[in-house]
Amino acid sequence: MSRHEAAIIRLEPHAKTAAGRSYSPYSQFRVGAAVISEAGRVYRGCNVENASFGLTQCAERSALTAAVCDGAAPGSLTTLLIYTPGQTAHSPCGACRQVMHELMAADSLVVSCCDGDETRSWTPSEYLPDPFVPDALLR
Repeated sequence: MSRHEAAIIRLEPHAKTAAGRSYSPYSQFRVGAAVISEAGRVYRGCNVENASFGLTQCAERSALTAAVCDGAAPGSLTTLLIYTPGQTAHSPCGACRQVMHELMAADSLVVSCCDGDETRSWTPSEYLPDPFVPDALLR
C-alpha cells in the first residue's frame, strides 16, 4: 500500500466528520477536508459560508489554514482528501487549487470522494498546471 493510499484511508473519516460541522445555511452543500503532514499529523477543515458570499471559506483552505496555524511548514502536507455527501466527487475550486499548490508537497496528491463509488484524484501539475508562484512577485 502506498503512502497516499494509507493516508486516504486515514483521512476519510476525518473529512466526513468535518463535513458534518460545516456551516452552509445558504447552499446546503456540506464539504469536509482533511490533510496529512509528512509527520503524520491530520488537520481538518469544513466550509464556512457567509451572507456576503465572497467571504465564504472552503473546506480545503480551512484544513490547510489549520495545518499552517499548528506549525506545519509549507511543502510538508502530503495528501488532502475532500469529502462531499451525495453521489458526486467534486473538484476543488480555483482559489483552493492555488493555495494547495503553495502549501502542499511537490509530490502530493489531492483526492475527492463522496458517498457513492466515485473518487477523483489529482497531482499538483494536474490540478494547477500553470500556477502563480512566489517568484513571480519578484519579477
